[in-house]
Amino acid sequence: MPRPEVSLARKLRRTMTLPEVLLWQQLRGSPGGLRFRRQHPVGCYIADFYCSKARPMVEVDGAIHGVEARPSRDVARDQYLNENGYRVMRIGAADILRDAEAVAASIVSLAAALLHHSPAASGPPPRAGEDISWTS
Repeated sequence: MPRPEVSLARKLRRTMTLPEVLLWQQLRGSPGGLRFRRQHPVGCYIADFYCSKARPMVEVDGAIHGVEARPSRDVARDQYLNENGYRVMRIGAADILRDAEAVAASIVSLAAALLHHSPAASGPPPRAGEDISWTS
């Protein structure tokens, strides 16, 4: 018996919204050499799109994301995902409907930038003495 998140992800793949379908058509062929997954479970959440190589999570926000308690739930979700090393990218459904190809290109560009970042620049400071040049 699969975890509840896996079952829900499978159901969501079968019932994707039009913006999700349009975006998936652009991301499914491994653009830029990056493989994207759709409706991918991460912890107790399900990302609309995810690239395991660079770890960006793409969330398609439709009109429902602006009503009732949804905005505060989205903030809590984003905080949890960011604390666990994921980069959340929220994209409006209207933007995808307007130009899915451009949105996909920006997603691929962000994922490629995350993949090629310099770990030394974001890592801890050097230990005492490591930053001293010993030239004679």
